[in-house]
Amino acid sequence: MSRLQSFQDFLAGQGVQISIGGVLLNLLIAAALGYLLGRLYVRYGTSFSNRKLFAGNFVQLTMTTMLIITVVKSSLALSLGLVGALSIVRFRAAIKEPEELVYLFLAIAIGLGLGADQRAITFVAFAVIGATIVVKGLWKRSEPQENLHLTITSRNPNKLALHQIVATLRQHCAAVSIKRFDETSEILEASFLVQFDSFETLDAGKNALQKLSESVKVSFLDSRGMA
Repeated sequence: MSRLQSFQDFLAGQGVQISIGGVLLNLLIAAALGYLLGRLYVRYGTSFSNRKLFAGNFVQLTMTTMLIITVVKSSLALSLGLVGALSIVRFRAAIKEPEELVYLFLAIAIGLGLGADQRAITFVAFAVIGATIVVKGLWKRSEPQENLHLTITSRNPNKLALHQIVATLRQHCAAVSIKRFDETSEILEASFLVQFDSFETLDAGKNALQKLSESVKVSFLDSRGMA
């Protein structure tokens, strides 16, 4: 009984007084850094998903992580309780590309740093990582890059070959990169990353592809837009 009482006293004595002013300051900083991280993702991200919509979650994620760490660090009992809670709750998120996971980890890391009241380290780390993202993005933009995701489907693959598609694309695109190719006796499907410099060249390329076969279906998905 004495050991149990001593352990309970130990847990009770682990409480740390939380400053409301400090918490509010950290929440504001978390919101600001989460917003800046979202702008970096929208500007320099390469995912095909809706980056603006996905980045809208960074502010809430950063602030929530910061709040959890702030509350948990004030009590060892709460820390142990959080471990039990996370073993019950299952978080399911459809992460389609590794880049999305990297930015989520960055948002969580910002929340962790601010929740631990490590503002200086968090600021410095965010500045360095942000600068790395910007430099890497500018370096990539200095090179020709694909701006559209193109999918070509044909229900009559016997009258259409991959080399015909590639040759046609090269006549109208500044850059062509094949990502996936599937062919059966009933259907042909090819996915490319392509660069069209204008809407006129896009329309000309589309018409040229459709002339290859009457069964050709062309689908474009915006990657980073055209000038």
